Amino acid sequence: MINKPLLDAINDQINFELSSAYLYLSMAAHFESENLSGFAHWMQIQFKEETDHAMKFFHYVYERGGKVTLKAIPQPTTKFKSPLEVFKQVFEHEQKVTSLIYKLYELALKDKDYATQNFLQWFIKEQVEEEKNASEIINMLEMIGDSPVSLIMADRQLGSRKVG
Repeated sequence: MINKPLLDAINDQINFELSSAYLYLSMAAHFESENLSGFAHWMQIQFKEETDHAMKFFHYVYERGGKVTLKAIPQPTTKFKSPLEVFKQVFEHEQKVTSLIYKLYELALKDKDYATQNFLQWFIKEQVEEEKNASEIINMLEMIGDSPVSLIMADRQLGSRKVG
């Protein structure tokens, strides 16, 4: 059984993962409206990954004899600037997710909850990948600058992303 403070924190994480999904879906909608279907596709995959993460936590809670308590998901922002600014926001958001995962891990360490520590290892590794992906896209978009042709090429590249 997971202790109450850790269970509460995991329930908060489920909410945050679902909120993240909703943010990425909002970004996908923005890119669709800008005729950047490759960028939108990339964000739709992010949306799916975040809902998958929430469900991993959801199932874990029940495997450990806890109860999931769902909370309201805040409305995401719907106003975005350039693709570069959007991906800078993605990177910052993923850094926030990483910090929350680390806090969960610290709680599990404090409680000597070895099962939860083991469970969280997957998320720690996943966050390294999430931050790396966002950082690489930021670097690419910074190199592109204001080149419309390069932006079209980047859109095609992001559109080729496969579901993880």
